[in-house]
Amino acid sequence: MCLPTSYRFNHLQITIPLMKYELIQLPYEPNALEPAISAETLSFHHGKHLAGYVNTLNGLIEGTEYAELPLEELVRKSEGPIFNNAGQLLNHNLYFTQFAPNKGGQPSGKLLDAIVAKWGSFEAFQQEFLNACTTLFGSGWAWLAAKEDGELVITKEPNGSNPVVQGLRPLFGVDVWEHAYYLSYQNRRADHVKDLWAIVDWDVVASRY
Repeated sequence: MCLPTSYRFNHLQITIPLMKYELIQLPYEPNALEPAISAETLSFHHGKHLAGYVNTLNGLIEGTEYAELPLEELVRKSEGPIFNNAGQLLNHNLYFTQFAPNKGGQPSGKLLDAIVAKWGSFEAFQQEFLNACTTLFGSGWAWLAAKEDGELVITKEPNGSNPVVQGLRPLFGVDVWEHAYYLSYQNRRADHVKDLWAIVDWDVVASRY
């Protein structure tokens, strides 16, 4: 997000207006993530829900001290409606860019080493992450996040919160709000999460580590 700049030119005060948050463009076709995320779900999730968070947040921060903050800092410093919408914007920006068609498998390198060091195996991590997704009551997110020293943790964040509020670095998140899966999976949250493993772009996740 660009910050407003003011300067004088030929005795005129010229202000470059603040560039507001924008809806991210998806790096894949609407049906590219099926069956884990259907084109219909994507159209509502990205085109309606995320677009709504973007528009609401821009309206809430306009003319306030929050208007010049980078998104992660805004999430850490805000509360109430601004926090809710900023958190969801950060969450969804990370969420939609961590998937790609024909991916899946498991990570490699330092990220895999850290996963194995923490949980013993990649499969054990998957089970622990699935448990976090299915035991989170109501709406929210499950995250794989990193501490400053590189240790990995799994967190359960209510509603629109994000691990950055705990001083953690978010790496991979799953949205367990019903709008993320209900059109295709109804109440079968666990099945949806299991299918997501086939579209995770671990190169993107590893780049966040």
